[in-house]
Amino acid sequence: MQPLPRLLADLVAIPSVNPMGRPIDQPIYLEDRVTAYLEECFRELHVPYERQVVQPRRENIVATFEPAEPTCTLVWEVHQDTVPVDAMTIDPFGGVIEGGRLYGRGACDVKGSMASMLTAFARLVRDKPRKAARVILACTVDEEHTFLGVQHLVKQGLKADYAVVAEPTSLDIVDAHKGVVRWKVQTNGRACHSSRPEDGINAIYHMGQVLHVIERYAEQLRASRTIPRLGRPTLSVGRIEGGVSVNTVPDFSRIEIDRRLLPGEEPSVAHRQFVEMLASAPELRDRSYTVSEPWLSCPALTPEGSDAFARMLGESINRVKPSHQIRAVPFGTDASTIRNAGIPAVVFGPGDIAQAHTCDEWIDLTEVEQATEILVGLAMTIEIV
Repeated sequence: MQPLPRLLADLVAIPSVNPMGRPIDQPIYLEDRVTAYLEECFRELHVPYERQVVQPRRENIVATFEPAEPTCTLVWEVHQDTVPVDAMTIDPFGGVIEGGRLYGRGACDVKGSMASMLTAFARLVRDKPRKAARVILACTVDEEHTFLGVQHLVKQGLKADYAVVAEPTSLDIVDAHKGVVRWKVQTNGRACHSSRPEDGINAIYHMGQVLHVIERYAEQLRASRTIPRLGRPTLSVGRIEGGVSVNTVPDFSRIEIDRRLLPGEEPSVAHRQFVEMLASAPELRDRSYTVSEPWLSCPALTPEGSDAFARMLGESINRVKPSHQIRAVPFGTDASTIRNAGIPAVVFGPGDIAQAHTCDEWIDLTEVEQATEILVGLAMTIEIV
């Protein structure tokens, strides 16, 4: 196994960009090259591993460290994919180290955590502690878009006592976050030449009316309730498209909806409430539109059942750095899917979420090193409570 900085640089240098619905027309897309690199790491360590086919060129890879006297089974879960590299101001795959930071796409989200987990895993394999946690290192795909990898992982019958899900938390513990559900809305019209727009039906104009209704609903939703730590439910329109050319009256327009869920809100119910809201809007009664089924669904994460685990992880953190916080965050992670499978899960990792997805993404290498020590310490001291 490479030294940790070199390992992280290698991981960043291997593109694993999630196409996020785009045509797969560039070699930087999909996770298969990172999966192959991980497989070689596990072969060198001589540990059992398996590849789980999720989609073509998209495979989870899961390895296991088995001590002689396992105290419990602990999952370390980390995703292989990154967001796209559009508008980056640095070489996204350079892995340049400068001033104690490593730069590149995925350095913070979340290959820094992957390097920490791999290094900690390799240390356990090398040192062969007789009594420690049985560690399942699960490297999953498609976290940045539709969570298909972690959903496939739990469907394969994942069994464990606890799980650490990697995301940049500045070495704090996240035990609660919002859920998310996403779907599309399309308005339909009739195309014609733009010199005679009266002969067509402009789907973009119709979408403008739909957007007005949605904006009003989003304001009402945000004002409807609030809870401690996580705040309010939200709805946002994040993408719009429509038409084929400026000189053609558009026959369609499409938007994508992002709905953030509080604990207790079911994704299917949130979607149904939205559909019912549009159907009841007087200004849309004569408009042609369709609402798709959700294409992404991730429940909220709650702290119930993870208190003892968070305390044990916190003790390991405090042995490496002076203190930590237990926090809630508004974004979603793989942890809620694992928690819904009956495994107490928290989110933890090096790096600041403020650096994720940025044009000059970077991570502090000291935090990556500290995360390694924390994970090893956790595996060596954890037990079932």
